[in-house]
Amino acid sequence: MSFTESFSEFYDQVKSSLAYGTFAKLTLAKTIGNTDLMNIYVRPVIDEGILKMELKYKFQREEHFEIHTIDNTREILLKYINNPFLSAILFTTEFDLVYKLNKKRTVSITEMPNTFANASEVLLDYLN
Repeated sequence: MSFTESFSEFYDQVKSSLAYGTFAKLTLAKTIGNTDLMNIYVRPVIDEGILKMELKYKFQREEHFEIHTIDNTREILLKYINNPFLSAILFTTEFDLVYKLNKKRTVSITEMPNTFANASEVLLDYLN
């Protein structure tokens, strides 16, 4: 399965967690080598009355923010999988979902117990 297909499956879970109000946060981590970009943190925001995603790019010396539609966020994050990030973690109130590439670039998607008990407040306010 290609990166595009496997990440699309993973991101479908992101969209489901947003729809059901269980999304807490999404993080891209574990970079290849020593890169300036260390993490990308994703959280929901309301922009002009529409639920969108804020991407916080954490660099070694600064942070950069962008706001995108939910679907466009998938396309942007896909560009960073395998270059430079080897993992993405979806945190929900029901479970954590870990998307991981190993050294041979084989994809695994693993469900783990939830880390967060509460969903994103922005999301909950938007859904209510």
